[in-house]
Amino acid sequence: MHLRTQPYLTQRERWPRTGRHILAQYDDEAVVVYQAYRPSIGRFAAEHGFFGGDFSFSRMSWIKPNFLWMMFRCGWAAKENQETVLAVTITRAGFDAILDAAVPSTYVREAYGSEDEWKRAVGASSVRLQWDPDHSPSGEKTERRAIQLGLRDAYLRRYATEWTVRIEDITGFVREQHRHAAARDYDRLVTPREDVYPVDASTADRLGMGGEAT
Repeated sequence: MHLRTQPYLTQRERWPRTGRHILAQYDDEAVVVYQAYRPSIGRFAAEHGFFGGDFSFSRMSWIKPNFLWMMFRCGWAAKENQETVLAVTITRAGFDAILDAAVPSTYVREAYGSEDEWKRAVGASSVRLQWDPDHSPSGEKTERRAIQLGLRDAYLRRYATEWTVRIEDITGFVREQHRHAAARDYDRLVTPREDVYPVDASTADRLGMGGEAT
């Protein structure tokens, strides 16, 4: 597995406890995001290094840079049609382009002059952004918010082909660590190393980042 990991308890002490932040594994060139699919889609992607086969380009597809939010969403690979968890490494330039095009799914007064302006932006955008409660390994909500990004049209195609560096099936790792999470044996739990992803002030304001979670 290519993911860098670290003890969960070590990371928990480092992460912000409140507010809206992008937690991700990244370096100067690339960012890791997560998705969960039924086996036919997930295995095709991992084997071929791109999305195809039963993958649909006609519907919005959501990516999550936060591992524990993905685990809550897919039930640690136990939910129907989410049994295969993928770690998708994409170029950092691609991830930044996605952020640049993202429009929040709820109105952000600081970024849009009016609700009508925001609604027009939502209708025209191919990238949707949502802030959801982050979750502990055992599934409890935290005060921190986690980001997920919905892609469609040209942005989905560029993500699925042009921006993809590596697609790895990490389902085995997920199920192994779920045993520790379910038992609340956090001393043994390891998760992908994640840090707060840096963005400039104007992007942070437009996406409603930072501050206290509401």
